[in-house]
Amino acid sequence: MSERVLIVDDDAAVLRMLYKVVRSNDLEADTAETGEDALQKIARNRYALMLLDINLHGIDGFTVIEKLRAAGNTLPIIIISGRKEDYDTLYGLGIGADDYITKPFNPVTLGAKIKAILRRSSGSEMNRMITAGPFSYDTSTLRLYKNGGEIILTSKENAMMKLFLDNVDRIFSKDMLYDMIWGSALVDDNTIMVYINRLRQKIEDDPEHPRFIQNVRGIGYRFVL
Repeated sequence: MSERVLIVDDDAAVLRMLYKVVRSNDLEADTAETGEDALQKIARNRYALMLLDINLHGIDGFTVIEKLRAAGNTLPIIIISGRKEDYDTLYGLGIGADDYITKPFNPVTLGAKIKAILRRSSGSEMNRMITAGPFSYDTSTLRLYKNGGEIILTSKENAMMKLFLDNVDRIFSKDMLYDMIWGSALVDDNTIMVYINRLRQKIEDDPEHPRFIQNVRGIGYRFVL
């Protein structure tokens, strides 16, 4: 049986979009439009993750998180909100949310974050070998191998390579890679290109004619096998 996600938002259009994102990642989904309804559903059902808006009718999303954490509930929570102030982000993470994503969001980025949090919360991330083509990645040691030989990576190269291995054939724009790898950190506009080139030098047989990390003209990059 697939893991189940609770989606909480009072905007019907956003609720439908989030539902589609969850289902496209092979997960089950329930929905709620109020904080009170969300708490009732959590009390009756077992969920692997909650996607939670902050501006809700009745009790708001922050209060939902505070009530759950005060009761000892460790359900992973991703806040998805139109509120972009740094204070809201820091406060949400400070009271127990696992991530904070602002609207409008990219469905592929959200799907990748959902998968990452579910792996961490299940404990599988701590002892998992990702295998794709000639590559294998040991999540317990954070080491990458190609045809059995280790490739030494920096921390950012490591994070980027793992993202690609987890999402073979998915296209990532430069903005999506910024969000997934650097988060809110300010980096130069050429940073992504520099790291892509460094990674190609390490994993490609012919970096000038890359086979694995391919440019998608006008969009970004895709990892293929």
